[in-house]
Amino acid sequence: MAAGSKVPAHRFSRLGSLASLAGRVAGGMLAEGARQLAQGKVPAKTDMLLTPANVRRVADQLAHLRGAAMKVGQLLSMDAGDMLPPALSDILARLRSGANPMPVKQLAAVLQADWGDNWQQHFADFTFTPLAAASIGQVHHAYHDDGRRLAIKIQYPGVKHSIDSDVDNVATLLRISGLLPAGVDYQSLLQEAKLQLKAEADYLQEAAYLHEYRQLLAGNSDFLLPEPIAELSTANILAMTFVDGVPVESLVEHSQAERDRVMQLLLALLFRELFEFGLVQTDPNFANYLYNTASGQLVLLDFGACRRYSPQFIQGYRRLFTAALAHDNTAIAQALSDIGFFSQQIMPEQKQAVLKLVTMACEPLMQDAVFDFGNTDLALRLREAGTALSLQQNYWHAPPADAIFLHRKIAGLYLLAARLKARVNVRALLPL
Repeated sequence: MAAGSKVPAHRFSRLGSLASLAGRVAGGMLAEGARQLAQGKVPAKTDMLLTPANVRRVADQLAHLRGAAMKVGQLLSMDAGDMLPPALSDILARLRSGANPMPVKQLAAVLQADWGDNWQQHFADFTFTPLAAASIGQVHHAYHDDGRRLAIKIQYPGVKHSIDSDVDNVATLLRISGLLPAGVDYQSLLQEAKLQLKAEADYLQEAAYLHEYRQLLAGNSDFLLPEPIAELSTANILAMTFVDGVPVESLVEHSQAERDRVMQLLLALLFRELFEFGLVQTDPNFANYLYNTASGQLVLLDFGACRRYSPQFIQGYRRLFTAALAHDNTAIAQALSDIGFFSQQIMPEQKQAVLKLVTMACEPLMQDAVFDFGNTDLALRLREAGTALSLQQNYWHAPPADAIFLHRKIAGLYLLAARLKARVNVRALLPL
């Protein structure tokens, strides 16, 4: 866990932090340029900008701000990472692992504001050192006065009110500093970042989604979900029962059968979410899954990024998968069009490149047999094809927002399956 640092809660202090960062980045560029000139080199702008010191400054400042500022870094690292300079992509990827926690004094002020002066009366014990700190809030361990073990998610002060300005300010910083290449079409991504942040900052809505998922999965002993504690939950605090588990990626040390089973559960759950529930938890972060080794249950956490899908959208993907299994490019193109792709002018060669990319992404579905995620270069080929589509075919059209979030979830499960070297018959799980 990183050392605590106070979360800037006001818009002007957050803007000042970003302005200060821009100045330090510029100063670092000048220093690096002078160093290279002294060595008889003609420095390139990129070399001066993307020094280890500068990229560290950017990552540290975004982690200090938390909230939307940090989320933009996370989203860029996941969605535009293939088009970013490697140094920036690597440093932004660090933001997915965690934020700086709040200092105890600021934490106590949040608890007092939401629970009142005598908030400690609810607890037999409350641990002030957080278990985890992320972009929106941090999680603490506690015991209710009735003996229940709890996990308490506490939102950083000022985060929900600074979302729009944070996203806009970080985008401006990245653009004027040259850290974000001019060719990357990030405007739709930033707009979605604002919407997602506002949804994730609504802890009462997250509690409602958690309750809904508990009902949807009731009676399924393969999954274990925390129970929201309504009397302690507020707009800024989400109280839940504590669930034990190890990080899902640590299962790489477990048996092949156990790793295969976990990925079967996750992929089958995704298909149920899309085709049965019409509600998908779209955040692909590995930290949202734990594994209870004692019970063999998969623990599901964090329901802030849930998204409802319309019957028309769901039917579009049903037709898309059916067409992909039949290797019918005409039907694939029609399904993509129905979903909302190709809404802008597109050249025939661009359309063919998109169809090739979609077909490639459906490879695990194409064979009615076990797909070995640990022995494939699918992720690399998808990355290269996506980059070529953007850079060589000059096609920057963003898919519809609903598709962006669904594809991010699918990509996250592919990455986890590759990490676990899982072998799964994905086609057998698809309910067509």
